[in-house]
Amino acid sequence: MTLEVVSPRIRGFICINAHPVGCASSVAAQVARAEELRASFPAGGNALVIGASTGYGLASWIVAAFARRMASIGVFFERPPSEKKTASAGFYNAAAVTRLAAERGLRTAAVNGDAFSNAVRSDVLERIRREFGPIDLLVYSLASPVRVHPDEGRTIRSTLKPVGQPYTTKSIDLDRGRVIDVTLEPASTEEISDTVAVMGGDDLARWVRALSDARLLAPGARVLAYSYIGPKLTWPIYRTGTIGLAKSDLEKTTRTLDAELARSINGRAWVSVNAAVVTQASSAIPGVPLYLALANRVLAQEHLLERPIDQILRLFAEHVAPGRTPRVDEEGRIRIDDREMKPEIQKRIAEGWQSITTENISELADFEGFQRDFRQLFGFEIADVDYAKPVEIEASLP
Repeated sequence: MTLEVVSPRIRGFICINAHPVGCASSVAAQVARAEELRASFPAGGNALVIGASTGYGLASWIVAAFARRMASIGVFFERPPSEKKTASAGFYNAAAVTRLAAERGLRTAAVNGDAFSNAVRSDVLERIRREFGPIDLLVYSLASPVRVHPDEGRTIRSTLKPVGQPYTTKSIDLDRGRVIDVTLEPASTEEISDTVAVMGGDDLARWVRALSDARLLAPGARVLAYSYIGPKLTWPIYRTGTIGLAKSDLEKTTRTLDAELARSINGRAWVSVNAAVVTQASSAIPGVPLYLALANRVLAQEHLLERPIDQILRLFAEHVAPGRTPRVDEEGRIRIDDREMKPEIQKRIAEGWQSITTENISELADFEGFQRDFRQLFGFEIADVDYAKPVEIEASLP
């Protein structure tokens, strides 16, 4: 038993610890939200969520398990606790999901390992075969800056860079709350290729085809991969930069998989373009924290602000629940970013972007809300949690 007072250790977009009680409380609140809408969903089936421990992946695991009452497997790569160090937030999140599912008699499993690896994929397939049966819903929400190539063994890293020419954008100095300019040099050909290899569609295709070859996709199975487009304000670093090229590859791969699944099992595969939310990954992208602070203020004023759990509940209810036919754009993508991308919303964000400075940031943007949302990712600033009280940092997965 290891009790300690846990205070946030944050620098910029990095937080190196997490609060176990805060993480558990955050998960419990999302579970309660999912269970409020349980009657709206048909129950049953098997779900596999890859990248299940934080953000949209965590919300998807919760909605599949607690709203749709599916037997579920969450796959993630998180740091367990040690005697002197807390676990990562994702580890505590996963422990909370599995505990709450067990309390309700829901069948769930947590696999903590590198989802890019052949070994973890084989282990997960064997566990599905042995304990669950064919998968009805596969959600791919993996976001990692690094990948060890499963065949070549080499370590590949993604980069956050523009393509073709340097790019200067406004951003926030997260430590000081100042509006600053950041200039990024263009990516090399190798950096572009490596980013696509890490964040593109290759790994999704490996998972889907491995499940298909093992006959572990149920007839009519549905596959969801998550992406983001965003406004033209962020396109040079996001949509047309290295990340955007990787996302384009993911979308192209998903269209290919959709055709394959339609022929083989009458299944479908879609990309869901989700709205911008505060995550550790998004906080690392120059310009995005400032955009989020502006966007969240405008969306909140118009009562359109959604957390990941709200978006995924809407995604499942309106688009991918059994019997639903998704509404898609001209590229075949589901658009859960529709509220963020309303023209009148984007017009107000763009006006704020043009005029924002360090002096008026508190008037035009919700930077305090951004900071709060960021801390809450790690279990801090959660209501009704006593942060002066020592807590048990040990945790385990079943």
